[in-house]
Amino acid sequence: MRTISVADLQHEAARYLALAAEEDIVILQDGKPVALLRGFSEADDRLDYQIETHPLFLERVRRARKAFHAGQSERLDDIRDELLQADDPI
Repeated sequence: MRTISVADLQHEAARYLALAAEEDIVILQDGKPVALLRGFSEADDRLDYQIETHPLFLERVRRARKAFHAGQSERLDDIRDELLQADDPI
């Protein structure tokens, strides 16, 4: 993971956009992290990001972890069906 300043990004945006396809870039302002630049090197990367950050998916992961810690298991097909049938599907 690379770190750069906001000023670096302003001066060489195209360069850092290209680099972000290979690795995440943390953007610093006054030495503190303020943003993350993540590129999509393949079409599936964008879909993966949308799924990984979708509130429904995050809630489902939280519930699955809780069930796991309670000694319960869930079928992947059941989880997939639940996510696809939601009002705001992933």
